[in-house]
Amino acid sequence: MAEPETPRSDRSPWNWLLLIPIVVPLLTFLYNHDEPRLGGFPVFYWLQLAFILLGVGTTTVVYQMTKRGRR
Repeated sequence: MAEPETPRSDRSPWNWLLLIPIVVPLLTFLYNHDEPRLGGFPVFYWLQLAFILLGVGTTTVVYQMTKRGRR
């Protein structure tokens, strides 16, 4: 006889960190200018790459902190 599965709960407080990569790109004052330029590209393009890294890093942290007994 198989053990009954416990209902899965995704209500970890770590999930709130996933709001960071959503909210930070909405802060237009971070990139609402043309200068400085890095490698000839406006800071806007470099910040877009930084936002990707922020999203990947945040998602990785949340995954690692919430993966309790998954198989």
